[in-house]
Amino acid sequence: MRVLSLRTLNRTLLERQFLLERTPLPVIDVVRHLVAMQAQEPNWPYVGLWTRVKGFAHGELTGLFQDRGVVRGTMVRRTQHLAAAEDFGWLRPSVQPVVRAAVNQSYFAPHLEGLDLDELASAGRELIRSGGLTRSELGRLLEERFPGRPGARLALVVESLESVVYPPPNGVWGAWGNRTSTPLALADEWTGVPMAARADLRTLVLRYLASFGPAGVMDVQAWSGLTRLREVVESLPLRTFRTVDGKVLYDLPDAPIADSGAPAPVRFLPAFDNAALGHKDRTRLISDADRRRIAPVAALGVPLFLVDGFVRGSWSFKDGALRITPFRPLSGAEEEAVRAEARPLFGFVAGPEAEARQGAPEDIAFA
Repeated sequence: MRVLSLRTLNRTLLERQFLLERTPLPVIDVVRHLVAMQAQEPNWPYVGLWTRVKGFAHGELTGLFQDRGVVRGTMVRRTQHLAAAEDFGWLRPSVQPVVRAAVNQSYFAPHLEGLDLDELASAGRELIRSGGLTRSELGRLLEERFPGRPGARLALVVESLESVVYPPPNGVWGAWGNRTSTPLALADEWTGVPMAARADLRTLVLRYLASFGPAGVMDVQAWSGLTRLREVVESLPLRTFRTVDGKVLYDLPDAPIADSGAPAPVRFLPAFDNAALGHKDRTRLISDADRRRIAPVAALGVPLFLVDGFVRGSWSFKDGALRITPFRPLSGAEEEAVRAEARPLFGFVAGPEAEARQGAPEDIAFA
């Protein structure tokens, strides 16, 4: 079994994530390759595509939302992602056990006691099908139908039981936080793509490996939120590798392994990017020490930047400036490379007027 070094795993992940070199592929093809992009806040997937796609413009993703080619909804790890409409049709049913498990949380359980969940799901589906409802409006109507139970929580339960997506303007560029109003639609009605009748775990594993492999069983489970995938993985015609510490990794038979010496340019990742979150063992991108460093605020999302392929710090866009916080001192050449990549990023996130300035010194600040 070939042993893959940490640097080889790093470069292979970067190559498959379009982070070694920006791709000229159409945006929809990039979204499909990535399977699902974290979209907990509207603007972050745009940054994720900007850092991967050559010449990416905001309107390319906004147009896909408006044309219903991509959708935003709850998917892997029970979190908000965007995916191609046809992929949502098999992906959501595949991770439905994880999504549905939310209704067992103590936040919901006291308000569901004695309630028939099938009846609640049917009522929610009927109301959403009527069209044009927001989450708050659905909650109000459900509270009328099930008196004495908080409608806001019932609405969230319906979203866990049913394949729901969030149409525009939810998800499109314009907010670093979540918008206050969340429109709802049934996925199959919104996209015209039927929802799969059962989980397709073989496709889930194969698609994951194409974008994140080579990877172990625990990595696939960490990305998807599912458990007990070993039997599925081991039933597939995959090739195997080992890490330097002996862990078995699986990969597609014909997927390329990158050259460990390939140069890796500076890249800025959005908060929640799956390149950083898509493995149980994340050391191929971020050291355990740096992971512990950001752990206290990780749930809020930490935008990161890479130098020579590995995380070297975080960044933010606040008060009209791009603020860069290295975790360790950068050399002069490294700082200039980070600044050079930050200039066009500043123009992208700050808007057309700022873009013309190409990131003046006062627009980019190092902590």
